[in-house]
Amino acid sequence: MKKIWVNKAYSFKEAQDFDDRYYLAMSKIERLETVQFLRDIYGKIKGGQKRAGRKRLRRVIRIIQ
Repeated sequence: MKKIWVNKAYSFKEAQDFDDRYYLAMSKIERLETVQFLRDIYGKIKGGQKRAGRKRLRRVIRIIQ
């Protein structure tokens, strides 16, 4: 059974600090896996057939003059 836990924060700053500590404690691979998992869930919620082939992060290039 997977553990579920909750953090009760009394301000937005406190919640942000908790989130920062939580994600910085993860390895780089764990963070990327979390992002991919969230992208997959989002794709399923928003009608995933269009996004089914996209398994990588989108690369964006902006030219600034």
